Amino acid sequence: MRDLTPLVGEPLALDLINTVVRHAGTSVDLLATPAQLQAWLAAQAECVPDLPEVVSDGITPDDVAMVQAVRGHIAVAVDHARRGLAPPAAAIQGINDSQRRAPAVRELRWLSGAVEARVRRGGSLGEQLAARLAEAAVDLLTDPALAAVRQCEAESCVVLFLPAHPRRRWCSRTRCGNRARVSRYYQRHKAERSGQAGASGARQHRH
Repeated sequence: MRDLTPLVGEPLALDLINTVVRHAGTSVDLLATPAQLQAWLAAQAECVPDLPEVVSDGITPDDVAMVQAVRGHIAVAVDHARRGLAPPAAAIQGINDSQRRAPAVRELRWLSGAVEARVRRGGSLGEQLAARLAEAAVDLLTDPALAAVRQCEAESCVVLFLPAHPRRRWCSRTRCGNRARVSRYYQRHKAERSGQAGASGARQHRH
């Protein structure tokens, strides 16, 4: 993937893993700063309404480090489990520990004539975020659909996705899909031109 805007729309744990991409032959972290993490959380807010609330400029480098740490554990666990392999104990422990540091409590309250449940957590913002992301990893790792998770087929792209259709091959049709089609078109026409040039040269040689 060459576009360095994080993709969203996959299960939350995959979206998190996909914030580390390959670009120009190197690994790039798309959640390297508080601002990047804040933007990613904002993009997730509509689909994941129970993410811990983040006020503007409320994320610290320590919070980023906690999210990066649990992301590393999740990436390793998913990479193994989706291939039918046992995840390393350290990855499982890291995911479990992240949940323990900020467990969710569904608090009840009376609001507008009805009982409502609201998820509350203790701990720092980084611990709350890491706990929610670890819970998303548990959901994915225990889902039978995990075995269907694929890596984008585009060259050098490491983005993972859960295909809704078995023929899906790309992380995004407008990113890797279009580039792959353009590349195939170019290679096909290059081969045709090469073949035509070879045939023309052979005719000239006979004459």
